Amino acid sequence: MKLTEKDKEFLDNLRRLMGSKDLWVEFRVGHPSYMVLRGTYGQAVHKAFRMTRQGVRWRFHRLFNDVYVSAFETILFLEKAYGTGLRDHAIRISRERYALHQEVKSSGFQSADTLAGAEVRQTPTAIVGGPSEPGDAG
Repeated sequence: MKLTEKDKEFLDNLRRLMGSKDLWVEFRVGHPSYMVLRGTYGQAVHKAFRMTRQGVRWRFHRLFNDVYVSAFETILFLEKAYGTGLRDHAIRISRERYALHQEVKSSGFQSADTLAGAEVRQTPTAIVGGPSEPGDAG
């Protein structure tokens, strides 16, 4: 699940309020366990988020207990099936995508051709998990 601009704005505000100790996160043991946003939901919180207390709780739950935890569930599922050999590639690709998002955000709209370099990238490819020698069927 992708984060929206509202999600990003929420996370920025949350980081600021957690830094000022107005809000904090608690871990609740259960089956399954989950995270809870705690603190004073006064005017500062209402002004920062521009939403009701219930709206703040809902967005926190969705981002931290659904999106964040689901991302790790997906990683665990894939790594159980394929091992951790592809992790370095996934991390590199995610960092590249993040950098592209930041570039687009700072420079405004650009076509995909401009961002990709207008020509097909000629980069070496690494085959992970493929046959080790020609004629080796696996």
